[in-house]
Amino acid sequence: MSQHIFIVEDDPNIRNIVSAYFKKEQFTLTMVDNAEEAWELSRSGQPDMWILDIMLPGMDGYELCKKIRQESDVPIIIISAKDEEVDKILGLELGSDDYLTKPFSPRELVARVKRLFKRVELYQSHKNEQKNQQFSSGGLIVELTNRRVFWHDEEIEVTAKEFELLKSLIQNQNRAFSREELLTLIWGEDYFGSDRAVDDLVKRLRKKIDGLPIETVWGYGYRFRNDDGDHQ
Repeated sequence: MSQHIFIVEDDPNIRNIVSAYFKKEQFTLTMVDNAEEAWELSRSGQPDMWILDIMLPGMDGYELCKKIRQESDVPIIIISAKDEEVDKILGLELGSDDYLTKPFSPRELVARVKRLFKRVELYQSHKNEQKNQQFSSGGLIVELTNRRVFWHDEEIEVTAKEFELLKSLIQNQNRAFSREELLTLIWGEDYFGSDRAVDDLVKRLRKKIDGLPIETVWGYGYRFRNDDGDHQ
């Protein structure tokens, strides 16, 4: 499905030119010449982006921008004949993401729209990635982003090294790690101490979390055992 853009512009010549460029790029457009009608149309479904002229009959673009921002984080580009710095700052303070001064090149507007959509896509991707950085197994939940550990809904206080060990194992469930691998992952390649440090770390975690499914692989190392595949 193509991205849907609401363009609010009272100049028919600009609407026609901009429309031709955006349709060529396969965008879906709704063209409106006043803010009131645009606002009413948006009640039945927000577009993926707004492009707002400032000097409009009735409600101006600043006021519409403010109303949109009270309800949504949808990207907004303001276009205006006003080239004063204070006008650009006002537009940004009211929540617009970009500001383009008339006269402008339609190609530049299309390029800015594409760049803004890309920025939003990257932000959402990062946001979802952060949101999903949680691993669970049985009664254990490990929040990687917040570095918090819960066992049957009770938060468990762990040290930085304990957390790194748990993180390394739970991100690779059912895989056996040698003590040497875990030493490198947690302490770094420059660590020259005994691999018994790993044993001590596992021992401390098991003491804090009774029933923690970290198995000893005799003569080798450790694995986080998960037979039900309950992880995300």
